[in-house]
Amino acid sequence: MVDVTKNFVVLIAARRPRNPIVSLDWWNETVCNRYTAHLWKENVRMSKDTFTVLCGILRPSLQREATNFGNGMTVEHVVGMTLWRLSTCCDLRTIGNRFGVHRSTVSRSIKQVCQAVVDLMYDDYIVWPVGDRLTTTVAGFNELHGFPQCAGAIDGSHIPILAPKESKADYFNRKGHYSVILQAVVDHKLRFTDTYVGWPGKVHDARVFRNSSLFEKGQNGQLFPRTTVNMENVEVPIFIIGDPSYPLLLWLMKGFPQRGNEHQRHRLFNYKLSKARMVVKRAFGLLKGRWRILMRRNDSHVSKVPLMVNACCILHNFCIEQNDLYDDILPELQELQENDVAGDNDPQPGAVDIRNALLNHLT
Repeated sequence: MVDVTKNFVVLIAARRPRNPIVSLDWWNETVCNRYTAHLWKENVRMSKDTFTVLCGILRPSLQREATNFGNGMTVEHVVGMTLWRLSTCCDLRTIGNRFGVHRSTVSRSIKQVCQAVVDLMYDDYIVWPVGDRLTTTVAGFNELHGFPQCAGAIDGSHIPILAPKESKADYFNRKGHYSVILQAVVDHKLRFTDTYVGWPGKVHDARVFRNSSLFEKGQNGQLFPRTTVNMENVEVPIFIIGDPSYPLLLWLMKGFPQRGNEHQRHRLFNYKLSKARMVVKRAFGLLKGRWRILMRRNDSHVSKVPLMVNACCILHNFCIEQNDLYDDILPELQELQENDVAGDNDPQPGAVDIRNALLNHLT
């Protein structure tokens, strides 16, 4: 017996166009051929030369996917769509109309490009300082900020999201909106050297930190070599710096508690540490200034957000390495907004001596 219903469905599917919008003219003719260098960078967030290098890196992973989308799409098209989304937070339908594809194609392109960026570029561009790179980083913090033995600054930043359907209250942060947290360490050149993203916005930075692989490695002595400098008869190791919400550790320094009656030398020390710690605030400002999807509410499912955030961090470093600077930094993200003060509860043995040695050396 012939299945009439099945044949009817097949016939309808065959007659239905795969994509009612098949023109890529806007990207090919307007963006690629008519945009000035300034207009291109303003919208794509990187120069054409940098864009070409990026497409070359991603091509082995994206070539087949771009071809499968049909309509004459290339790697440049799918990368262009993704950067447009990351830089504007424009909705998928609007991007699809601009690029001449269905919004489902835009969604798949973004996921595949971001995954390719993470798979192919993370290890090359999110690099923890070791060897000569560590020596250069420590020297950079000392020369630029007058803070010795420092190899990075750590902080957290909230990435706005659409309220998830499950565990909604966990994502509502103290700033009054829904978010996930990006924890990052930044070097003296504003490059991310470690990223950890995905914890709900309600969680305190200290808890995120203690659950990160960074904390585990630091406690096990795996982050830095046992290289010390003698200061005031104390062997001071290499460390990172953080705000008051972080614990005082042998490998993580923070300022003295601010209770309104602190000693003048303590205030001076805190000022110098905060000045060096500005690199992480500036890096977040540059990151969100370039990739506006991290500043505005991301309506993607919460499970997709960490991949996009990591891709943006990698592209941030990639552009720095290409000397492709972007000065649209968000001023409000450069300000030192201290998190909940945790005080000096239960510092790691020896950490107080190291901070006191730094105090005597710097003041």
